[in-house]
Amino acid sequence: MNDTIVQAAALIIPLVIAIVFHEVAHGAVARMLGDPTAAEANRLSLNPLRHVDPVGTVIVPGLLALAKAPVFGWAKPVPVDFTRLRNPRAGMAIVAAAGPMTNFGLGVLGAILLGLLLRIHGGVQAPTGVVGFIAQNLVNFLQINIFLALFNLLPIPPFDGSHIVEAALPRPLARGYAALRQTGFLLVLVVLVVLPWAFPSFDPVPALVGPPFDWVYGHYLSLASLIAGG
Repeated sequence: MNDTIVQAAALIIPLVIAIVFHEVAHGAVARMLGDPTAAEANRLSLNPLRHVDPVGTVIVPGLLALAKAPVFGWAKPVPVDFTRLRNPRAGMAIVAAAGPMTNFGLGVLGAILLGLLLRIHGGVQAPTGVVGFIAQNLVNFLQINIFLALFNLLPIPPFDGSHIVEAALPRPLARGYAALRQTGFLLVLVVLVVLPWAFPSFDPVPALVGPPFDWVYGHYLSLASLIAGG
């Protein structure tokens, strides 16, 4: 039981940090580009309680971790009103990209901290105790931030990638594409959960996210190893 609690903590802590910074980045960039909606709603705080969704941030990731399935989650979305942006089309893409780019940046920070931790403790291969717990948090922090960034860049409404694609499309196509957002959650549920369950050979997340995840994760680990003196 204690081991299960430690493993859950080593997943939930980095997940909450990654999600909170992801959401705050959207609101902060939106404010820079003319939309103060998130600031008006007091959602630019790093206080997790303002962003945590009990189901998406705690229960679902915890159950996925216990089931040894890929861990992901979500927070309460930071409100953004694209019509208040100084340049709505370009601003929409920039605001959408802010979340995933923040996660990539946090991944770099995690790799640096992991490298420093291993360097301080002699580059041990399997640290234990408090050092082991911190190391596991940092490894999970790397993986969660990379996965969260890439997953959100999928061009499926309502993910961030869909806003970037919408901004790049000609206006008539963009309007039709944006209309998909009304059934976005159902579309995500069908494509990412129902179809893979019904047809195990159809599993788009590993196929689309897996290769870039491995590439980015490998480079982050190389950075950590370089700092650790490996």
